[in-house]
Amino acid sequence: MEYRTLGKTGMKVSIVGYGASPLGNEFGPTDAAEGVRAVHRAIDEGINFFDVSPYYGRTLAEERLGAALEGRRDTVFLATKCGRYDADTFDFSAPRITASIEESLRRLRTDYVDLLQAHDIEFGDRQQIIDETIPAMRKLQQAGKCRWVGITGYPVKMLADVARRGAVDTVLSYCHYNLMIADMDDHLTPVCKTRKIGLINASPLHMRILTEKGAPDWHPAPQAVKDAGRKVAELSRAAGADVSAVALRFCLDHPTVATTLVGMSKQPHVETNVAVLSMKIDPALMRQIRQAVAPVFNAVWPSGRPENCD
Repeated sequence: MEYRTLGKTGMKVSIVGYGASPLGNEFGPTDAAEGVRAVHRAIDEGINFFDVSPYYGRTLAEERLGAALEGRRDTVFLATKCGRYDADTFDFSAPRITASIEESLRRLRTDYVDLLQAHDIEFGDRQQIIDETIPAMRKLQQAGKCRWVGITGYPVKMLADVARRGAVDTVLSYCHYNLMIADMDDHLTPVCKTRKIGLINASPLHMRILTEKGAPDWHPAPQAVKDAGRKVAELSRAAGADVSAVALRFCLDHPTVATTLVGMSKQPHVETNVAVLSMKIDPALMRQIRQAVAPVFNAVWPSGRPENCD
């Protein structure tokens, strides 16, 4: 396993991070016992950064991760979130943030998390996030409930703005840096580098577009993006490579990102993702992929309040 320092936090995190949302049945039913085995296997393979949220499985993912980490909590960096609790339920107020961490700590069976993140901030009021939410999380930091404070979301311009104006230690961006898109580097990465903010990348598979099965029905991307993803899968297959492995390897090579989050709920998921560490992308395949995605490269979709969309 390789490790990188997450901004100014001092945490040396595995470049492959454990996305725990599948433990909450977010992508279909998962076996709880196998989820425990997957978490243990990940730790044994050197993965030490685990990311979850009360939103994933509507608290189920936190409960399952907490159970899996019993006896191993001190060997990992644990991140959870606050502010989002259901598909359309958001509350970024200070009282709710304060209550939320206590609820999460009980489910996670710990007395602190290493990182507390405001979840999908584009669904909230931008000024409230800066003036109320982040200060509330800082108070929790002072109380020893969390060691560091961050934000997460989809629109990179909003993330960059809040990172400039708010006191955050980390930013988690998803679906803005992978084989289909790279505008994270245009807007967010420079801010994080300048301010030494830890940068976390999620959804290296572009929310499952870059898989053999392709995009799920609910995926919000334009159809042309989904079609391009299928073409990338075909090109990878023809080159004797798995499209998901190629996509993950591409993201792991980003020099500024400390950790790339991948959803895992089974031991084979862990094994497959760790195996990517030893692979390299064929330059010829990479040229073909770039050509295939060029017509839709950097395509985005709306998320959150209209005023917060890129």
